[in-house]
Amino acid sequence: MSAALDHFKVLITGGARGLGADFARACREAGAEVVIADILRERGEQTAATLGIRFIELDLRDPQSIERCAAQCTDWLGGLDGLVNCAAVTDSGGKFADELDIDTWNRVMEVNVRGTWLMTRAVLPALRHSGRGRVVNIASDTALWGAPRLLAYVTSKGAIIAMTRSLARELGADSIAVNAIAPGLTEVEATEYVPVARHEHYRSGRAMPRAQVPADVSGALVFLLSAAGGFITGQTLPVNGGFVFV
Repeated sequence: MSAALDHFKVLITGGARGLGADFARACREAGAEVVIADILRERGEQTAATLGIRFIELDLRDPQSIERCAAQCTDWLGGLDGLVNCAAVTDSGGKFADELDIDTWNRVMEVNVRGTWLMTRAVLPALRHSGRGRVVNIASDTALWGAPRLLAYVTSKGAIIAMTRSLARELGADSIAVNAIAPGLTEVEATEYVPVARHEHYRSGRAMPRAQVPADVSGALVFLLSAAGGFITGQTLPVNGGFVFV
């Protein structure tokens, strides 16, 4: 069965750069109609222009912004078949649990957890109408091995995995498949702040000992959105070259 996304309509949050931008590229190449959304307006517009797709400015901390994004996207596309919740913030990197401040914790949870829920909620009517709805949440393998000094982010991604399972139970009767991908540390702009030693820890610890790039993850995403992945739901797929086995 082909993994093609012909006539598939998908919204990708966090699509301005990094993994999200590569997801948009891969979906576009597979035949999907794609809209990306991001808080990074200028970068998002550049990415959209390069890929020949549309961009919507989105602030996941603002429920009204989320509702506007969902309405604009479904209007542009004439419906929606898939949502990729890729947008997230890290913010807590490098700090021990007793060094974290409440504002940082709250920001990570608002964007990564509440934002994912609200974005999913906003597009559910369209996904139900689709008859082949897909939600793919981008988690992280840090939640599978418990990366230290990254507590808020790791906790938020663990919540995404739990949310994925619960949503899969709730939405299965509507023919909506909900899954998560847990990438390893990927070499993108957003991970440039990560210490060299942590990058090397990942590279050397993988069963396939090399750097991970966005294209390593995009194939798994296209598969889960496609008809070939339609009977897979509630699962978390680690894509990390064998750094974590589950």
